[in-house]
Amino acid sequence: MDALPIYTKNQLALRNGQDKPQIWVAYLGNIYDVSQSKLWRYGKHYEHWAGQDLTDELKDAPHGFAVFDKFEIVGRLGFGLLVVGGAGLCGF
Repeated sequence: MDALPIYTKNQLALRNGQDKPQIWVAYLGNIYDVSQSKLWRYGKHYEHWAGQDLTDELKDAPHGFAVFDKFEIVGRLGFGLLVVGGAGLCGF
């Protein structure tokens, strides 16, 4: 299995269905592509906006985490870039 790419919160924020065509959300460090869901049309699902980490918001939802099972994981959420020994950049 290929390693999943790591995206920053800023990169995730662009995948909101408006700035870029992808509609992505994050949950527990995984980034899910919800672009094909009619419930996420235009990057909005009830009071939630795409391009965000929804981990803290799921507790208020009428459904559990299993809702993410039907969506593809397209990456992992990192927190930025770290310079390692001056040799390059490494996502974390």
